[in-house]
Amino acid sequence: MREHSALEVLAVREIEIQDREGAIWTDADRAWASRTAAEIVGEKGEAENFVAKRATLLLERLADRNRVLPASIRGMHWQPWYGWTAVFAAGIMGIVVDRIGANHRIDLLAPPILALIGWNVLAYFIFLGSRMWRPGAHRVLGPLQRLTMRIVHFSSASGFLRSRAAFSTRDGAAIPGLANLTSAWFVLAHPLYVARVRRILHSAAIALALGVILGFYFRGFVSEYQATWESTFLDATVVHGVLAAILAPGAWLTGIAVPDLAHIQSIRAPSSENAANWLHLYAASIFLIVLVPRIGLALLAWGKERKLSENLQMPLDDRYFQVLLRGFHTVAERVRVVPFSYTLSEVARTGLESVLTRSFGGSVSVVFEPPVRWEHDESVVIHMARQGSEPVVALFNLAATPEEDVHGAFLDALRKHYGTGHNLIGMVDGSEYLARWPGEDARLEKRCRIWSDVFASHRVPMVYVNLAAPDLQATESAIDRALASTEAQGHTS
Repeated sequence: MREHSALEVLAVREIEIQDREGAIWTDADRAWASRTAAEIVGEKGEAENFVAKRATLLLERLADRNRVLPASIRGMHWQPWYGWTAVFAAGIMGIVVDRIGANHRIDLLAPPILALIGWNVLAYFIFLGSRMWRPGAHRVLGPLQRLTMRIVHFSSASGFLRSRAAFSTRDGAAIPGLANLTSAWFVLAHPLYVARVRRILHSAAIALALGVILGFYFRGFVSEYQATWESTFLDATVVHGVLAAILAPGAWLTGIAVPDLAHIQSIRAPSSENAANWLHLYAASIFLIVLVPRIGLALLAWGKERKLSENLQMPLDDRYFQVLLRGFHTVAERVRVVPFSYTLSEVARTGLESVLTRSFGGSVSVVFEPPVRWEHDESVVIHMARQGSEPVVALFNLAATPEEDVHGAFLDALRKHYGTGHNLIGMVDGSEYLARWPGEDARLEKRCRIWSDVFASHRVPMVYVNLAAPDLQATESAIDRALASTEAQGHTS
């Protein structure tokens, strides 16, 4: 999935998970987005395209009501000027730090240029060593890379969090935990940002080296530089060896030989000579030691960055996405509800539809069977099983007292004719019970425990819910666990 779409998908996921009361999007909004995205993408389209299109539709709908939050999410997108700023600053630094001598004198042992070459050589050894010693392991970031990653993280997240606070204050619709979006995004996009940071650092190193070269050549045109050297601890022999090693690449490229030991001794301070050949040797050495390898590494990092930016791996096996993908059909998926000796009120029926829409996706089609009156006759269960293999919700009334030879026998019949591993959920509605005995928590807990024991003995997962006022998030989590339980039974059977 492309970077832009992946961020939008994660943002929508965080909002939907945390927005329990539907303050941001109603269930109708979510159902509309799922249905429209499925129609646009088509049944033969990729699941990632469906998820991405649905997220775009929901954010567009939100933008019609309030533009702050969508703008905040867009503000988390990577801005290319971050990298260009770093590269430009490195180039300016290179021009400034090449002032390697005073009074138009160039010290051949000048720390800035030697540090530039030494730093790059060390970076190459670390780069090669990490791949030789840990060929398949996770790459450990260096201190500079870690610092840059923190800067990138902060610059992307800070504006988003400020806008989020403004959104919450303006609309009074706080979104608990939405700040988790930044951490979730950087977990998903971590490999991408590592490649991006490496590309920026390689490019900055190139700019720094170019700044150094351009700086001393520019000054060489308008001023005459004299080359010399001086040292408290090093003699001419050591200096000649150091310069011969450092400038060997430049000598090979330009054909200018590094002066011999006697020549080096002759220009020791206070003596000096015209620095033109030395500048050519240093420039050519920097070109071969710094610019060529860094350009290659920058291109490699850029290629990886581009590949990852176009193909971020979304965790589509996550429960949230699995629910969404059930809505990836122009024909709605069905869920069969089988009330057992129980006639739902309109309020309970509406609550159940909201629960199933939340758990099975916006395009779910709920099929309500007539209430079953059990008389040890399995024909009604056999008839339902022949009609399709859709998930089944066996609905019971908490106000009834469970009986092994009635409710237990019905559960056994469902398991027998639908098969082990079928998505069969036992749901117990407490709305009527709570209306009769409000405020009696101990009694309610005892009754729920009795029902739970019956379901457990027949290996059917149970979900308790007050359909008159369902807690959608808690019920969704309970249904998730129930579905996972039935799938596990199917794998072990």
